Parts: sequence; C-alpha cells; structure tokens
Amino acid sequence: MPTRGRSSGSYGRSSGRGMFGGGLKMRLLIAAGLAIFALISYYGSPGDKNQITGETERVAMADEEQEMALGAQAAPEMIQQHGGASRGAGAERVRQMGIRLLGGLEDYIAKIEQEKGIDLENPYNFNFTLLADPQTVNAFALPGGQVFITEALYRRLETEGELAGVLGHEIGHVIERHGNKRMAQQQLFAGLAAAGGVAGGDVNSQRMSQAIAQMVSMQYGRDDELESDRWGVRLCAEAGYDPRAMIGLMKVLEEASGGGGPPEMLSTHPKPANRVKYIQEVIQMEFPNGIPEGLRP
Repeated sequence: MPTRGRSSGSYGRSSGRGMFGGGLKMRLLIAAGLAIFALISYYGSPGDKNQITGETERVAMADEEQEMALGAQAAPEMIQQHGGASRGAGAERVRQMGIRLLGGLEDYIAKIEQEKGIDLENPYNFNFTLLADPQTVNAFALPGGQVFITEALYRRLETEGELAGVLGHEIGHVIERHGNKRMAQQQLFAGLAAAGGVAGGDVNSQRMSQAIAQMVSMQYGRDDELESDRWGVRLCAEAGYDPRAMIGLMKVLEEASGGGGPPEMLSTHPKPANRVKYIQEVIQMEFPNGIPEGLRP
C-alpha cells in the first residue's frame, strides 16, 4: 500500500507536467501551422500581372472583372452613407474631369508601351460620382474603378487642376490595385495575428497580436497614398493640368483638418505637409527638364 501510494503520487505529479508541456506544444504546433499557412498563401502565390503598369503583384482577386463587380456591389452603400449622389453642374464637371484624366491615362499607357515594348491596357470601367455629403471632406475609390468625391471637398477646391489632382490620385488607387492588395495583406496579417494569439494562449496575447498586425497594415496604407500621389501628378499633366495643383490640393486638405487629426503613425494618410515635399520630389522626377508650358492651373 505505501509503495502504491508513493507511486500514485509520483505519477500524478509527472502527469501534471506532461499535460502542461503537451498543451504548450500543441498551441505552438497549431500557431506554427496557422503562420505557415498564412505565409504560403501570400508569398507562395506567383502573383498577377497589372495590366496597366506591367508589374507583378500579390492580390486577393486576380480577375479584374471580380474587382469591378466588388466595387459596383459596394458603391450603392457608399453613396447612401454620404447622402446620395449629387446632381447638376458639379456632378457633370466631376464626370467630365474623370473622362479627361482617363484620356490622359491612355496617352501615358501608349507612351510606356512604346518605351518598353510591352502590351498594356486599362481593363477597368471607371465611374466618377459627386456625393451630396456637405460635411465630410473626403475622396475615395473602390476596387475596379468606382471613384467618389464629397461636396464638402469639391466646394473647397479653387481650380480645375486641384479637382484633377483629387480624381487622379483616386484613379491611382485603382490602377495600383491598392484595395485588392490590402485584402490579400489583411488575410496574411489575420493569419499571423491568429497564430500569435494561439501561441500566447490568452486574450491579451490575441489583442496584442491583432494590434501589431493592424499597425503593420497601416504602414502599407501610407505607402499607398504616396504611390497614388505620384499618379495624381502624372495624370494631371497628361490631362493638360499643371501638376503643381497637387500642392495646392494638399494645402486645402491641411486647412480642412485644421492642422489637427490623429498622429501620423496611427493614420493611413500621411500629413499633407509631408506629402507636399514628396509631391515636389515626384514633379522633379517626372519632369527633370521642367514642367511643360501651357498647362492649366
């Protein structure tokens, strides 16, 4: 009996350590599996060729038709959230500006095709909408070519060039497939965040992993904005407008924010003051011999 008692006690303590170790190992194995799956799903993909830029990209939807369908499906809700679509001269002015910019895009594509000897095309059916929202200073684009600008921003613009800059910037988001790329990135970050939460084994670990993933994805957002600023500069000039209007646009946005807003680190949009410097650098790169004469402000 005493021997069995000691044996039983020893077995109990040994079993406790084994169960704890096994639980930790199992969590780590599951976490590793989730992380590997997320990484392979993202980096293991060969990517898809961007038909406008010719670059290979990692996106959630390789078919541009899917992008356009997704954007068209989401557009009515976006319009409703901002008080509906505006009518009249302003809405037509926005639409006509969009058409001019798309003409500029076709000219740019033809130029790049000739320089690089590659076949490019614009696969998207763009649509430009002026939203009746009089308070929210904003413009945005959905995947596939749905482009929006609010009345609150539209009314603050002083020149056609500034309107060209806004819409050109949003066209840039569509061209670079930023929404599509972000969907693929978020799938990756969600997988890694889930892996971190499982490995930590508690709610705090999960929250920390999710917070880190969100901050990483925000960094991509800021890069997207700068990349789209570059397209704004290009398309302004291609459509016959002075790209320096983009600098005026940043001043409009700075005034609209009142110099406030969240810290840049926690915002998907770089502060307008910082974007001015970037835009000036882009203008210098795009036009090393100086801005062509005759462009409209």
